[in-house]
Amino acid sequence: MSEIQLDYRADKAEEITDVADYWALLKPRVMQLVILTALVGMIRAGSEMHPVLAFTALLCISVGAGASGALNMWFDADIDRIMTRTANRPVASGRMRAGDALAFGLFLSVASVLMLGLTVSWFGAAALAFTIFFYAVIYTMWLKRATSQNIVIGGLAGALPPLVAWLSVTDSFAWEPLVLVAIIFMWTPAHFWALALYKDEDYRRANVPMLPVVHGRAHTKHQIVFYAATLLPLSLMPTFMGWAGIAYGVVALVTSCWFFWSCFRLYGVAGEVEVRRAKKAFGVSIIYLFAIFFALLVDGLFHVA
Repeated sequence: MSEIQLDYRADKAEEITDVADYWALLKPRVMQLVILTALVGMIRAGSEMHPVLAFTALLCISVGAGASGALNMWFDADIDRIMTRTANRPVASGRMRAGDALAFGLFLSVASVLMLGLTVSWFGAAALAFTIFFYAVIYTMWLKRATSQNIVIGGLAGALPPLVAWLSVTDSFAWEPLVLVAIIFMWTPAHFWALALYKDEDYRRANVPMLPVVHGRAHTKHQIVFYAATLLPLSLMPTFMGWAGIAYGVVALVTSCWFFWSCFRLYGVAGEVEVRRAKKAFGVSIIYLFAIFFALLVDGLFHVA
């Protein structure tokens, strides 16, 4: 592409970038999950934090997650353009300059960490900084393009918000937030590999080594079922350990079995049937995680009350 074409594209991006594009950089759907899981970590911590400080901590964690998303879209613009699922993202589509996305992501990263440290907890701020670094650098810049286990290892970043929130309000470690982290961590591979089963051509064109592309669909299904199966005992641990009630345990049992069954049904099918069931498993995975954490939130509120 000539310099004239590049200059024209940059000018065009400057003309059409709007507030909606900056909002899209934050990955708002992912942010919804971050807010819920961080709120659960905060409520389960049981600290008597002032509501304004609690809101500030939650806001900082959410903005930090959004900053990670912006840095991800900046770095991955080249492969995002190739994949149908991501081609309309602000940088990939040409509506925003890559440099603007990078500056926005870096500013939000620094601002969220500093604000959390100055107003609430430097312990929590350090955990937030690590989370942003892990997602933007370890996962986005390295693991995603280097290994088929990218989403397994990289999933740690998405699993950390409950721990960041807990550390922010207590300045101490405990088993409870680590169990919450483990649930999200073990959920992530089954969730994303279900998506990869019906978007494998996207990843193949972009040369991203997702599991179905590298090891095939049969192996991917085995791994999806394995991770879904681990969630059943793991999601029941809050009840077994005595810090969540029976009502939560029932929700965890029912939704875990539903998620496992939706994944198990991927066996023995191919073609359009497999695609439909993979989409169903992906959708159920989202409902599962929201249900688990919403139940924990309600249970925690009743215990606090």
